[in-house]
Amino acid sequence: MTKRDYYEILGVSKSADGTEIKKAYRKIALQYHPDKNPGDKEAEEKFKEAAEAYEVLSDAQKRQRYDQFGHQGVGGAGFGGGHTMNMEDIFSQFGDIFGGHNPFESFFGGGGGSRGRRGSNLRIKIKLTLEEVANGVEKKIKVKRLVAADGVTFKSCPTCHGQGQVKKVMNTMLGQMVSASTCPTCSGSGQVIDQRPHGVDSSGLVSKEEVISIKIPGGVSDGMQLSMGGKGNEAPGGGMPGDLLILVEEKEDETLKRDGINIVYDLYLNFVDAALGTQVEVPTIDGAVKIKIEPGTQSGKILRLRNKGIKDINGYGRGDQLIHVNIWTPKNLSHSEKQTLEALRESENFVPKPGKNDKGFFDKMREFFNQ
Repeated sequence: MTKRDYYEILGVSKSADGTEIKKAYRKIALQYHPDKNPGDKEAEEKFKEAAEAYEVLSDAQKRQRYDQFGHQGVGGAGFGGGHTMNMEDIFSQFGDIFGGHNPFESFFGGGGGSRGRRGSNLRIKIKLTLEEVANGVEKKIKVKRLVAADGVTFKSCPTCHGQGQVKKVMNTMLGQMVSASTCPTCSGSGQVIDQRPHGVDSSGLVSKEEVISIKIPGGVSDGMQLSMGGKGNEAPGGGMPGDLLILVEEKEDETLKRDGINIVYDLYLNFVDAALGTQVEVPTIDGAVKIKIEPGTQSGKILRLRNKGIKDINGYGRGDQLIHVNIWTPKNLSHSEKQTLEALRESENFVPKPGKNDKGFFDKMREFFNQ
């Protein structure tokens, strides 16, 4: 299913600042919150959709990638599953909007406890060849993650009694005021470790190496950062895991160069082949192909191979391969080669007359260069 534009979902313009985006999300979240729309699946989906849009547009880097590459640039379809956020994602990430750990606790009287902490993100760098960048690729890599250890037992936090928050009552001239803040003992998880095996850290996590399959979409570029939701470090006490952030590094190809979604190749011809025409083999990202060089081809001419470039990351087709023709002139000649060229220079046909095609002269030149 095609995803809607994030700006359209929140009802803001592309020039909207952070305050406008936050205000728009808060309004939609209140309108479609499940507590106000019990059993309404359509409202629940709109609630999740708005949270996903806010997650991207409220983050400067994600917003920049989205503006440039669309949904693909922020982990859209074809990478990381293109997942829609679930309730745990939303409640654990956006509490600051409403001033509480659960963003809707103060409005709907619900919650009554922590939704759990979120695990930290992991960052890796992955090097891709030009062919992998052009067509997309699936990579299997080893990643060390913090995961929940076996044998760890938890108990209710003695400070917040499992609520994840501590409340403070203040007497003011207007009466009593109650403020709530994240519990400093359990960091909002509502529980602390009771027992843990040897080698397990104080959060109940242990380092473990895992093999993760990463699908890279065609058209990524050097320096782009992709995200796989839930593949980062796990959270203490069973909260939401962090994300795996993948920084793309593009390897330089020896013969082919990238220019946006196009591929550029420099072809060198001797002037005999350029004059008479020939057939040559050139490399492409899909393997070598033969192309025809028309008689009279001039240096600087650009030939085009359609659809032999890089896939557009937004799915709008594919680029071309541009072949830049360069006429090659030999520099280091042997004595006999120089004599041959001197003899040819004295020929009245060395400089063809306008409209005259001296095929015999160029046949001699081709024979010379192919010695």
